[in-house]
Amino acid sequence: MTPTQPHAAVSGTTRFVRYAFMPNRLQYCGGDDSRTIFEYAVADAREAPLDRLLRKFTGALPYLALIARRNGIADPFDERVVEAYWIGNELLDRVEAVELYNDLKARYGAQLSARTMERVAAKAPAGARPHHSFHVLDVWRQTERGRNEVLATLDSCRISWATVRSIEPFELIVDRSPIVFRDGALVLGEPQTERVTRMLEGEGGFVKSVVPGDVISIHWSWACEVLTGTQQRSLERYTRLHLDLANQTI
Repeated sequence: MTPTQPHAAVSGTTRFVRYAFMPNRLQYCGGDDSRTIFEYAVADAREAPLDRLLRKFTGALPYLALIARRNGIADPFDERVVEAYWIGNELLDRVEAVELYNDLKARYGAQLSARTMERVAAKAPAGARPHHSFHVLDVWRQTERGRNEVLATLDSCRISWATVRSIEPFELIVDRSPIVFRDGALVLGEPQTERVTRMLEGEGGFVKSVVPGDVISIHWSWACEVLTGTQQRSLERYTRLHLDLANQTI
């Protein structure tokens, strides 16, 4: 079948929730508001209470604020800023290395040893961008070195892309390349067939109009949205960039 056209443009807060909902539901980030933010996103509605709830995502918000500030955008939940952080776009390349470096030092200097902090911050002049893949593959990885099953968590937490093979009422069958550890490095492995959740029974979801051949984004085994070709290429570009940078300090 011919891939569908991607969904019409949505608000920045709706796109943010598409990606933040599942880790919030799993209680990894944000407040205890997953059902409320989900309902706002399904309705593609933005109101003051939603903004207050989204500001509880203290891991993502500073990156959004940095991207917005450097690009002269007042709203950190502007749709261009949100897309830049989760997927990637040209806004990321306008953030100067020194700005990301200083931001990282200010945020994590008290959490990390001086040596580890410098190792993380040094990725900024090496080419890192304020993208979710950088946070997962370098910042989170350094702060959670003692956690079990780090590789599986890295792979679930980064935003991945996958091609839809078939559609079921509440799941999609997709081909997705996982992160694997090979020859001492983190790399994208061969595509594997997996199941991902696209709808919550009685609540809905964000990937409804989808056909085999579509490429979707995934976060914590949750289908976030159908990607355009440009979005897929951007997501892959920034993921590969940050994999390469992470491998410098494995």
